[in-house]
Amino acid sequence: MWYQHVAACLVAVFCMTVLPLAAQRNELDQAETYIKSGKDYDKAEKLMTDLLKNQKNRENKKIYQMWLEAVGGQYAAANEKLYLKQKYDTSAFFGLTRRMFMIAETLDSLDMKPDKKGRVKPEYRKRHAERLAPLRPNLYYGGSYYIRKADFQTAYDFYDTYLDTGRQPLFSSYHYLENDSVMPQAAYWAIYCGQRMHDAQRVLKYGELAKRNVDKVHFALQYLCEAHLWKNDTVAYVNTLREGFYRCPEYSYFFPRLADYYTKLGENDSVMVVADYGLGVNPDNTLFLLAKSIVLLNTERYDECIDVSSHMIEICDTLPEPYYHIATCKLNQALRLEKINEPRKYRSKLQQLYKEARPYMEDYRRMVPDDKQRWGPALYRIYFNLNLGRQFEEIDKLLRNH
Repeated sequence: MWYQHVAACLVAVFCMTVLPLAAQRNELDQAETYIKSGKDYDKAEKLMTDLLKNQKNRENKKIYQMWLEAVGGQYAAANEKLYLKQKYDTSAFFGLTRRMFMIAETLDSLDMKPDKKGRVKPEYRKRHAERLAPLRPNLYYGGSYYIRKADFQTAYDFYDTYLDTGRQPLFSSYHYLENDSVMPQAAYWAIYCGQRMHDAQRVLKYGELAKRNVDKVHFALQYLCEAHLWKNDTVAYVNTLREGFYRCPEYSYFFPRLADYYTKLGENDSVMVVADYGLGVNPDNTLFLLAKSIVLLNTERYDECIDVSSHMIEICDTLPEPYYHIATCKLNQALRLEKINEPRKYRSKLQQLYKEARPYMEDYRRMVPDDKQRWGPALYRIYFNLNLGRQFEEIDKLLRNH
């Protein structure tokens, strides 16, 4: 009869439904027995993770709650061993901490789903937040632990979990982003790990928060610049260079790259602006002085270039560039007079300029003996115009053989 066939099918479907549910209850009951016994927490966890391999079980709050209890029991046992200074796997201890947070946050997201009437009544949030908040520093320490081991991927995961609590509804009552002064430090170490992994996304994720770490802001901005370069985002790269320079003008990373960028665009005025800003912070910074002297030389402001370069020599007489710049300025000034084509009128002045250029270019040669392309032609011209036969012959021979 047809109804007998239908009834048989219904019984089969019912059995197919009941059997998994019964198995699920058995696993939960067994896990609860393990937990209540105060041992075999790892077996209880295995039962729950096996249940969660089934997609149909992944919204069952009881399974996550039992899983959390199982991991919490392992954590308590490990913590006791550490307290008693007994041997224990430190990596496993930190791993248990992070696992508890991940389980609790997943359970909280399930707990926040509206019921059939559209009501949201979280059952576990307060209890779990209060339980986990005191353990939260271990996430930070876990990150530090793995940095010391140069395991930057795992270290990043710990800092990421620590920082993520700032946006997790589970911990909303704690206002970590506003109240936790360690957050910027954790953000810095997170982007440090990202930088070591050459992972732009990981660097950029917490970049803004990392900039609030006053002690490390210069490194944070450097890592952000590098991340933008990896992404070929020139606009963001230059903007971050500017921010880095104006916030940390004497940190060696930002100014040379910013000045180089402007120089390649031929924007001498922009180079001068940033150099002058830097000199306003430290008037004796040779990097800023050098950049300014180059701009002055390139824009044919020779007297100003000589003044800046002379100041550089007073501060540090071992840098070769100021000597070259002064000599070049003198030679260019002589070239200006030569172009007027009134040799009698300017003979004395020309001789003076060549005499003044000579010691600076010779000093440059002594400091950078391999840079023949710069000092060779310059000294050739100086010795020729000063009628210094022996020196001229030596430099002429050198250039011929080069």
